[in-house]
Amino acid sequence: MSRIYLSPPDVGEKERSFLLDAFESNWIAPLGPHVDAFEHEVARRAGVSYAAATSSGTAALHLALALLGIGPGDEVLVPSFTFVATANAVTYVGGTPVLVDSSESTWTVDPDLVRNELKDRSRKGRLPKALITVDLYGQCADYDLLVESCAEYGLFIVEDAAEAIGATYHSSPAGSFGEAAVFSFNGNKIITTGGGGMLVSNSADLVDRARHLSTQAREPFVHYEHVEAGFNYRLSNLLAALGRAQLLGLDQKIRRRRAINELYRQGLGELPGISFMPHAGYGNPNYWLTCILIDPLEFGSDREHVRLALERVDIESRPTWKPLHLQPLFAQAEVIGGRVCAEIFARGLCLPSGSAMSDDDVERVVEIVSRSART
Repeated sequence: MSRIYLSPPDVGEKERSFLLDAFESNWIAPLGPHVDAFEHEVARRAGVSYAAATSSGTAALHLALALLGIGPGDEVLVPSFTFVATANAVTYVGGTPVLVDSSESTWTVDPDLVRNELKDRSRKGRLPKALITVDLYGQCADYDLLVESCAEYGLFIVEDAAEAIGATYHSSPAGSFGEAAVFSFNGNKIITTGGGGMLVSNSADLVDRARHLSTQAREPFVHYEHVEAGFNYRLSNLLAALGRAQLLGLDQKIRRRRAINELYRQGLGELPGISFMPHAGYGNPNYWLTCILIDPLEFGSDREHVRLALERVDIESRPTWKPLHLQPLFAQAEVIGGRVCAEIFARGLCLPSGSAMSDDDVERVVEIVSRSART
């Protein structure tokens, strides 16, 4: 049997057609009609007015922070339960991440912790400059209280929606919150350009500046003129063409990943010691990854035993994010809470969730997980 990967690209004839169109047009470099169209289409999907295609989601996050004036001496609230890139981008601009725990009911950043922290810091005259939210595993953060709190205390919000294109919070799409939001189109995301990202915003000035900085901040002269340092962060026309084809199939991919999630719940949900990432009642995730928690006392084996059992039969799974406050890189960072996301990491496992998985593939995963309780 072939290997089952965690979240591989799902491409077909439509992607081939769009790539060939870009190739045959000879628009290869980081500009061209597919870049322009991809930006417009992603902005529309995110419910905002403007977008700038970038070489990665991390690049988009770096640009967003830089353009909002985050710099040396500024503190930024960052969820501890996320991929390291979220906090790394803060350090790129010289800022200091302050790590915040998750809510047990959503696994996303705890809005009550954020609000209490802002109240306390306001009394001390030590407010952070911004909050980065993370739409985790394709589920939006709980924005009502977060937006209210940040507005009250004058913080920028940057929405890290890297994993969440197509998800919604109430009736609002992922990517529509804060001064700016970012998406990732890395190879393992629900739609992919191989590598790439997007910065989206309702601010034309911010997105225009992002395009300027992402093309080495070249001034409009016939020669190469520069008055500030920029970055090589733009997306190629070839990859944008691939992204456009992927975006056309996004809703189908979400439906399939939802069906896979439901099959896992049917197959594993009754097993003692197995529980799933909670679905928040305030919106619809894009079901990027299905994640479970394994209680070793009830289940009979722990997360790592299950992961290795899957790996022995060529099935890729992965622990949930290791919280940033447990990473050596951020060992000295200030932490608000930390218990909830540490416990999720200790027991959490991401199961294969690619939209090209067959029902038989899911059944194979369910069988191995179920059997690993007894071996």
